[in-house]
Amino acid sequence: MRVTVPSPAPSVASVLASVQTFEILGVEAHEVSVEVDVGRGLPCFSLVGLPDAAVRESRERVRAALLNSGFDFPQERITASLAPADLRKAGPGLDLAIAAALLAASGQLSPEALDGVALSGELALDGGIRPVAGALAMAERARRAGARALVVANPNSAEAALSGATVIGVTRLEELRALGTDDEPAAAQPLHISTNGAGPSLLDLADLRGQPALRRALEVAAAGGHSLLMIGPPGAGKSMAARRLPSLLPPLTPPEAIEVVRVAGACGQPLRTASVGVRPFRAPHHTISAAGLVGGGNPPRAGEATLAHRGVLFLDELPEYRRDAIEALRQPLEDGRVLIARARHAIELPCNFQLVAAANPCPCGHGEESPSCRCPTLSIRRYQTKLTGALADRIDLSLHVKQPEAAALRGPPGERSATVRERVLEARDRQHCRLGGRCNAEMSSRETREHCRLDAEAQALLDSGQGQFGLSGRGYERVLRVARTLADLAGRDRIEADELSAAVAMRRRAPV
Repeated sequence: MRVTVPSPAPSVASVLASVQTFEILGVEAHEVSVEVDVGRGLPCFSLVGLPDAAVRESRERVRAALLNSGFDFPQERITASLAPADLRKAGPGLDLAIAAALLAASGQLSPEALDGVALSGELALDGGIRPVAGALAMAERARRAGARALVVANPNSAEAALSGATVIGVTRLEELRALGTDDEPAAAQPLHISTNGAGPSLLDLADLRGQPALRRALEVAAAGGHSLLMIGPPGAGKSMAARRLPSLLPPLTPPEAIEVVRVAGACGQPLRTASVGVRPFRAPHHTISAAGLVGGGNPPRAGEATLAHRGVLFLDELPEYRRDAIEALRQPLEDGRVLIARARHAIELPCNFQLVAAANPCPCGHGEESPSCRCPTLSIRRYQTKLTGALADRIDLSLHVKQPEAAALRGPPGERSATVRERVLEARDRQHCRLGGRCNAEMSSRETREHCRLDAEAQALLDSGQGQFGLSGRGYERVLRVARTLADLAGRDRIEADELSAAVAMRRRAPV
């Protein structure tokens, strides 16, 4: 008997489509290529390429969004690969790119329309497109990669357009049909950046009654970008003063404003149009962890120090913070950045912030010299040693604040922020001309020696102060930088003995 073997059925080639998108790691965007293959086999939808739970759930969001937008969902074997395969993918921002690649692979969208187009957005089940974090960072990366356009949700479009790239804002999935045609939506207009640096929510220094020494320290800190530690009993005005420091600071330059918007967007912070261009002010609670303060975790995420980039980081009740969290601030204060290394990758987070800290003199707040203090001596010493010498050495200004007198509280208000800010801006202009757009607190050791030369009288005064207060090498240089700021506020080219004496006095550590 002869057996006839049937010839195999002709194979049907699968259809492959590829779309570019991005993954946010830290505050930077990394390119991700979404490749979708639709071919023969049992109907299933597989995602490969280290997707997390939110990315794996995109299969259900994509399926519902396609059907509710008038598209067909292929009843075939679907494989979506997220390359590079060794980069962990997190969050719902890949939804739009996966849906677009699936539509192109199934012949419902022209592949030519997606040529040179990057996409990012979260899909709603009805086909709507929701905003995602990091739109500006993605647009900058898309422009560097030579993409023709970046397609994002409408709420993200103005932020992304700050990059100078062509950004198309869409609200629903079916609008992708218009890409590459005469009906393609117009490019989005960039977000307006305020150039005066005065937001509607900024508090005024006139609210701080009395406290002339504290007001002067705030002015010096704002003029030179110096860090400040205030030590005093509760109710003396420390927190009130710190929250009014942003009203004295100069406005962000356009490049700095874009940096702040990029950081806020990548960290998922709500972007308020009225505050774009205003320096950030961050005041985390003292229970924050080290990772929450300077960044960390797996995958690594930015912390409060990065969210305060180009602004102010205020730590109220400094000795109440965890020891490891306070110690973690040492590198960011010195370098203006923090490097977080993990087994798979390392990320660098910007954190060029101005540190302002407040502390009580003892656990009860009155101070051991006060008759009201009942704290045991051991408890006071334990409380004071929480501020380590290594961190204290990196703080430029230290001020002991006393309770204001009743006459000062009921007296007339002091200078308004606008008046003090004019002097700060004049001092900053002198620094920018001398240092190329930087402030005195950012001077290097070489620049400190070059721009902070002293005459014989001032040098003898500094040498005496170093011996009396035990200044370290770092403290020696920081005294010179503060003296340089005081001279800038006075409009002088040279540092005189008066400025140096005041700088040494501001460096003197109060008992904490």
